[in-house]
Amino acid sequence: MTTPPTTPSPFGDLLDAEWTPRHDPQRRSRGWRTAGIVFLLVVLLLGGGAGGYVWWAASAPLPAPTMTSSAPNVTPGPAASITMPSEGSALLSVSGGEAFFGSDAQAMEKASGGNDERPIASISKLITALVVLDAHPLASADDRGPTVTFSKADADLYDKYYVQGATIATMPAGTTMSLHDALATMLLPSASNYAEALARWAYGSTGAFVSATRSWLAKNGLNDTTIVEPTGLDARNTSTPSDLVALGKIAAANPALAAIAATRSLSLNGPGDITNTNDLLGTLGIDGLKTGNLGEGTFNLLFTSALDVTGVPPLRVVGVVLGGQSHESTDSDVTTMLQSIRDGFHQVPVSTRGQKIGTITTPWGASASVVVARDASILTWSDTPIAVTLDTAAPSSYTDGQVTGHATWTAGTQSATVDITISGSIEQPTLLWRLTHPTALG
Repeated sequence: MTTPPTTPSPFGDLLDAEWTPRHDPQRRSRGWRTAGIVFLLVVLLLGGGAGGYVWWAASAPLPAPTMTSSAPNVTPGPAASITMPSEGSALLSVSGGEAFFGSDAQAMEKASGGNDERPIASISKLITALVVLDAHPLASADDRGPTVTFSKADADLYDKYYVQGATIATMPAGTTMSLHDALATMLLPSASNYAEALARWAYGSTGAFVSATRSWLAKNGLNDTTIVEPTGLDARNTSTPSDLVALGKIAAANPALAAIAATRSLSLNGPGDITNTNDLLGTLGIDGLKTGNLGEGTFNLLFTSALDVTGVPPLRVVGVVLGGQSHESTDSDVTTMLQSIRDGFHQVPVSTRGQKIGTITTPWGASASVVVARDASILTWSDTPIAVTLDTAAPSSYTDGQVTGHATWTAGTQSATVDITISGSIEQPTLLWRLTHPTALG
């Protein structure tokens, strides 16, 4: 029997090849899907509407990438610790830092050692000056005021206080000087003979001065302060830290008195060269007010300071130390307190340029990082908590450096805002991806 000739297949070798079925359902499914897509493309490319579809797929809007981001939380600075004296008593009042200390805080106060009455020594002369100015005010820091003429009785005060071992300044009988200069001679070197002479000049007698002083103290609410004479040599001149801080604020508000207290030295006709006993002037912003001591264990300093902290308006500090062991230890206590206030402020880093905080991913598999655009920090007081918020939106393009939003860190009333940007460009999809994902296109 003769075998008939084989008729060649019109599909060539593709159908002539031996085909062995493979029993893999998943592979068969993928194969049919691929074949279907290829068949669809062939139909579209060969059919009449192919050009329209290709044009549409190539130009249709792409789906927006997905962005995931989370701004990092920031650990606040360490808690502030204001170092107060271990001996005597002290009180600090700080104003001007409401933006850091709290919106409802008019001042920050810190105390140690109680609020008992203690001898105030020559701080009494600051009260004497204020009571004299109550009767004979100086209009400004430049106002020299009326002329004061010192009598023979005033000149005799030099010998009176010399034998007591008090600080004195030359005062020849018949000496004349401005009230401003007489006050400076009383306050800067703490001349006791000038204190009593001015009290008598202003009120006629020491007794009348003491009576006027009591009225002045009551009028100004300084009810825990006692003055029995104008110099402070009598230990019965006493006050409390709270009264003295209030007194310091009154004195600092008087332009003439504040300017005198901030003066390091003067050269005057009569007393000659005089130097301020407050040797902390200019240290940590200290610009006043008055020293005083009656010997070991009774060193006092009532002070004011325009404390400079970088990034903060000058803080206004009024403070007092009573009962220091020595002049040196009292100065040390004051500078330590002020420095610890300054050290309570912190520049806390909140972001670093290029710091990755998220990712942008596209449906076609491209991706880029989301990063912080610059270094930033925030100035805080103590351990004020720092909160962070992230505000992002779809950008106009997905290219390197494109801003996608902002991160804001907030501590109290302080804040720092930084741009969030794309790092790296998002690659565009291929035409094949567009043609094979019609449902993903806009």
